Amino acid sequence: PAVAVGNVGQLAVDLVVSTLNMSRVGYFHTDCLIPMAGNNPYATSKADAEELHTPAEVYTAAELKLAVLQIRAPIIQTRSKKFRQQLTSWIKASGFSRTVVLSSSHAYQRDDQQLQGTSLRYLMTPSLLAASADTLKELGWREMERIPAFPGVDTDAEPRLCIPGGGITKGLYTDSCAEDLPLAVLLLFCSEGDNIPDAFALVNHLNDWLHLLDGQSEEPNSKWKIPTSWSLLFGSGIPPALF
Repeated sequence: PAVAVGNVGQLAVDLVVSTLNMSRVGYFHTDCLIPMAGNNPYATSKADAEELHTPAEVYTAAELKLAVLQIRAPIIQTRSKKFRQQLTSWIKASGFSRTVVLSSSHAYQRDDQQLQGTSLRYLMTPSLLAASADTLKELGWREMERIPAFPGVDTDAEPRLCIPGGGITKGLYTDSCAEDLPLAVLLLFCSEGDNIPDAFALVNHLNDWLHLLDGQSEEPNSKWKIPTSWSLLFGSGIPPALF
């Protein structure tokens, strides 16, 4: 996930890790994230609830040949470039056949063409796009639109890629294009608030492509297992002492 508006990427990754019962195999050691530690967010019993977890951890599902990096802390603002470099180095060293970044962008900053149709968009680096063109056509996905550099003004300037609220998403995509890495970005336009429905929309969108879960149910959200930590998303309620 990219640390972005509404934490939609992290919530979607929570659903993937929890539902597929993925194993923690390591952590991503970096000084670019705010240092934090906490209890096991995917605890299923008292025995594993007290395990210590860090801000960036790697989970795997060997049978699916899937590795997931979950990021739980904000990136230190002055170190976002360094963090992107560490991520691309890790992707290269690990030899992943493809990398998917789950992200989000401010809904209120969409331009007119982005207001039409679904709120889901994708971006793909040239090396991955060549291999996935037929699949994308079949899925009917919409690519993230480029917007004018100066909206409302007629100029010869090239339209630019803009992902407001997306954190390192744009930079990581640009770096991956420059280094010829097979990387895709799936993102959703959303606002801050209760972003659980957005997380379900994004993870179902991902599942349409990668088929992490087989079988169709009438209620697509019911096939995902909600982790125990979600019960604490909004704290423990209003303190009675206020009144």
